Amino acid sequence: MTARDALTKNQLCVLEKLEASSGPLSAYTLLDQLRERGFRAPLQVYRALDTLVKSGFVHRLESLNSFVACAEPHDHSHSMTAFAICDNCGQVTEMSDHDVDHRLDEWVRSTGFAAKKAVIEFRGVCAKCRAEAA
Repeated sequence: MTARDALTKNQLCVLEKLEASSGPLSAYTLLDQLRERGFRAPLQVYRALDTLVKSGFVHRLESLNSFVACAEPHDHSHSMTAFAICDNCGQVTEMSDHDVDHRLDEWVRSTGFAAKKAVIEFRGVCAKCRAEAA
């Protein structure tokens, strides 16, 4: 049995909608898109998202107050994920690097800070949009 098999019906619906999306989705956009599947209240979406984020299936983009499905295989392990977010088309690229993760972890620990999570978001213009503008 995989971790995905343990998801509830609502969690799986939210995850599948995020996986099929070409960009990040807010909780209310998810609710609107899932009404046909029986979703009626924001709480249904927020509960599913909370579990999906905690279990690593989904990431919350702080600057957009929206969510994306994790691009990495579910059995990966990293505490830091960075995102490149295109301000033109909304494309989100997920990046994780164990060396960078390790160095940032060391730096944070050396300061005596107890980090709960780390989110790095780069905002700018993706290569495709830059090429189209040229």
